[in-house]
Amino acid sequence: MSVGTTTARPPEGRYGRNGDREADRRLKAVGAVCAVVLLAVVAWFGGAYLLRETKMNGLVPTFEAVSDSEMQIHLQVSKSAGTAGTCTVRSQAADGSVVGLSDFAVPAAGGSYDAVLTLKTTARGTTAELLGCTPAK
Repeated sequence: MSVGTTTARPPEGRYGRNGDREADRRLKAVGAVCAVVLLAVVAWFGGAYLLRETKMNGLVPTFEAVSDSEMQIHLQVSKSAGTAGTCTVRSQAADGSVVGLSDFAVPAAGGSYDAVLTLKTTARGTTAELLGCTPAK
């Protein structure tokens, strides 16, 4: 009688198939690729949003109610040279109601715009708030 070496094999199907492990690896790889693609899309849209926002940024550092029908506002805008647009400013009364809303044109010349402007109101305003600046298309 000759003694040979044999490799013991587990019963078929008892511990899962080798194909399941390979399918798990493929699934993990597909998931990783999808995650990278999603991250790239989020970064792309985030970068586009930030670049759009930095073309023209403004603020109203000071304002004063000069009468019941006018607010004097100081508008400062930083922008890319050659970019024109509009900035929207709103004034509210003490009770929170909107008493003035106007768009102010920002010329294309220079890299900044700084002006003292008059905002017409329907009643005495207590605030002046920059709602946003939009570059011209």
